[in-house]
Amino acid sequence: MDNQKTIIGMYLIQNATIINEGKSTKGSVLIEGEIIKAVYTNNEIPSEILNRATVINAEGLWLMPGVIDDQVHFRDPGLTHKGDIATESKAAIAGGVTSYMEMPNTKPQTTSIEALDTKFEVASQKSYANYSFYLGATNDNLAELRKIDKKNTCGVKIFMGSSTGNMLVDKRKALEGIFAEIDMIITTHCEEEEIIQKNIAYYKDLLGDDIPVKYHPLIRSAEACYQSSAKAVELADKYGARLHILHLSTEREISLFDIKPLAEKKITGEVCVHHLWFSDENYEKYGNRIKWNPAVKTKQDRDALLQGLLKGKLDVVATDHAPHLLEEKAGGCLQAASGGPLVQHSLQMMLELSKQGKISKEEVVDKMCHAPATLFRVNKRGYIREGYFADLVLVNPNKDYTITQDNILYKCKWSPLENETVSASIEKTFLNGQIAFENGQVNEVRGQALTFNN
Repeated sequence: MDNQKTIIGMYLIQNATIINEGKSTKGSVLIEGEIIKAVYTNNEIPSEILNRATVINAEGLWLMPGVIDDQVHFRDPGLTHKGDIATESKAAIAGGVTSYMEMPNTKPQTTSIEALDTKFEVASQKSYANYSFYLGATNDNLAELRKIDKKNTCGVKIFMGSSTGNMLVDKRKALEGIFAEIDMIITTHCEEEEIIQKNIAYYKDLLGDDIPVKYHPLIRSAEACYQSSAKAVELADKYGARLHILHLSTEREISLFDIKPLAEKKITGEVCVHHLWFSDENYEKYGNRIKWNPAVKTKQDRDALLQGLLKGKLDVVATDHAPHLLEEKAGGCLQAASGGPLVQHSLQMMLELSKQGKISKEEVVDKMCHAPATLFRVNKRGYIREGYFADLVLVNPNKDYTITQDNILYKCKWSPLENETVSASIEKTFLNGQIAFENGQVNEVRGQALTFNN
């Protein structure tokens, strides 16, 4: 082949600020096929490469690994009026999220290997990003959990709080069996149901059935979160299980975690972007649009979660992306659906916090890209390294971006951040070496199933 001929599928991202493994370094990255072929930090790029690759001038831009979101609800199957694998993964790609791990509370629920296999098959046809799926635990499906293929499934999900159908695992014997026998990551939603029900009874007696949303964090209280999280940690300690507690929302829960290198931890914690962004002071402005389970709580809780992240007690930043139609978000806090769409804007939200001086851009990359890859032992993703899959994001840190209905890609067509402006824009997203997003448009590129080194 003529050495001067440009090779299709070979890209040179040149003169970017590469944010990776705790450093920001000026350099260039060569992509060949699906893989990062070389990382240049001395500008000594062979002339043959310059002649044969498609050169992308990234002067003034930040290059980082694609975000790995370890907790999303894409509503497929059975709840696809809210969102589906195609629409929500397309939004993810537009936001620089190249891989996601999706939750089991769909219809039917993903509590059997058959249902899990069906999701993988659907995603292979529809997903615009790389994917994996959790198998959901119930009080009586331990036999199914034992069948998990650990190389291809991200983990087990336990709802230790209110959930739909039979997915609330509230029997001690069932919990003991799961923690004793499952040799992979067990993720938990931790809120103590008994405390929540007592709080509901108290506030209904005080205020009637139409309780304003500002009482939501008092009903799904800090105590309900702490007691449930403490129970999960107790079980993990007892059986030596790998436990990852999702969407932590309180200052008190941080005391349950240790500071040590992530690779040495067996008990880890996730915090979501909304718990780092909003506080209970925001309910008056946003109402049910910021109603999540666990609830957005006090400013003190919000600030403590960020400090826990920076100190290394908490490990991962994710979204808990959970779209609903706006009409489903109507009513009092006992009627309005909990959850909201965030996956398209999570990276921009965290970079905005970085611009405000609350967290460095290197820490953002660590908690959104490196940490989930390390924690879940994702195969060759989450870092900018030679031989790794070329899942990459180019960010313009100096180009304002206003979130509007015109550029929201969620099927539900709203965001709690609607009409707000952030100071960084996603320029390009690369997925397995292909340009999946550029010029504000998602290209027809499909993701791959994640694999794990368990």
